[in-house]
Amino acid sequence: MDNEYGLIHAFLLDGLGSAVPIDVADIHNWTKDQGVLWLHFDYSHPEAEEWLMELSGLDKVIAEALLEDETRPRATMINDGMLIALRGINHNPDAEPDDMVALRMWVDPHRIMTSRRRKLGAANSIATDLIEGHGPTNTGDFLVSMISNIVHGMSDTINDFEERTADYENAVLSGETEGVRFDLADLRRKTITIRRYLAPERDAFSRLLIEKVSWIDNDHIIQIREVNDALIRHIENLDAARDRAAVTQEELNNRLSEQLNARMYVLSVVTTVFLPLGFLTGLLGINIGGIPGAGNSHAFWIFMLMLVAIVIGQVILFRWKKWF
Repeated sequence: MDNEYGLIHAFLLDGLGSAVPIDVADIHNWTKDQGVLWLHFDYSHPEAEEWLMELSGLDKVIAEALLEDETRPRATMINDGMLIALRGINHNPDAEPDDMVALRMWVDPHRIMTSRRRKLGAANSIATDLIEGHGPTNTGDFLVSMISNIVHGMSDTINDFEERTADYENAVLSGETEGVRFDLADLRRKTITIRRYLAPERDAFSRLLIEKVSWIDNDHIIQIREVNDALIRHIENLDAARDRAAVTQEELNNRLSEQLNARMYVLSVVTTVFLPLGFLTGLLGINIGGIPGAGNSHAFWIFMLMLVAIVIGQVILFRWKKWF
């Protein structure tokens, strides 16, 4: 495509798993009997809004939903069509996986219109399958393929979260805690952000299972249920990773607190031992007359023996009190 109107892909499905790329003129001349039409837009393109609002033939509410910047996963039945918003893991270069990519879809028996702002691998994968001749054959197949690609595209990221959580647990247990606290906080933040979108996405899939539209048959229902089960497992794994990270972070904080307390305890003991010694040496160091032993050549060594005796007495007292 030359990207006119923000079009990324424009295909006419042949019902056998293949599709023919078409141009803007063909889109304007398209009729239902020619086959299922799939248009995939970059809605941030300046002309995308113009085409969707004025030339697409869609209801204004549907067109606005395809152009909406911030979306929450949902599925809404409108007549015999479905307005669907989904979120997928961001696999784009230099992107954080929790900065999830939004996909908006309008699907009816004869048309599929999808829009996104950032690249989504699930849509490109379907385009590749259609070109190679083993893609979806109808709108129901397309919907199943899209949600399946999105959910299965989450597997590597969520598995990585689980592996990182296990690594942090082992690091804390082995005492290698340098930098782990910040990594744990980052992991928890990412799992919380991703789960925020997966929970409503699960509800959207559940909605697909109960809504009755002509282009979703029993086979599609079974496949959607399997995809929904996979999504539920992802959510459970995210919850487990988040909870394990929280427990690990709590254990790390406890260990750091114990280390700090141990060091403060040692410093307190040392301070307590030297407190009377400092008092006595300071008292005898004042520069006035009457200091005991000032004229005795053995006074220094007698004083040192007194200090040693005081230290020994303190140690015996602390041991008797079980302070250490």
